[in-house]
Amino acid sequence: MIRTQVQLTEQQLRQLRKVAIRDGVSIAEVIRRCIDRGIGDRLGDSDTAYEAAATCVGSFRDRDDASDVAEEHDGYLGDAFE
Repeated sequence: MIRTQVQLTEQQLRQLRKVAIRDGVSIAEVIRRCIDRGIGDRLGDSDTAYEAAATCVGSFRDRDDASDVAEEHDGYLGDAFE
């Protein structure tokens, strides 16, 4: 793990302490969990999105009538998620 410093308001620290005590974990763990949730919500899980999209391959007609979708579907999906 990497050590870092952040500045918090008194209210933020009080809330973190309450959650830490309630959950039986350290304040640092509460902060890590909040960061994971916050970043996950903003970025989304590309692996999950890719898997969901991959299950749709072949289910829909290609709008440009591409004939190589079956062979090149990974490339098309990769392009869609860039």
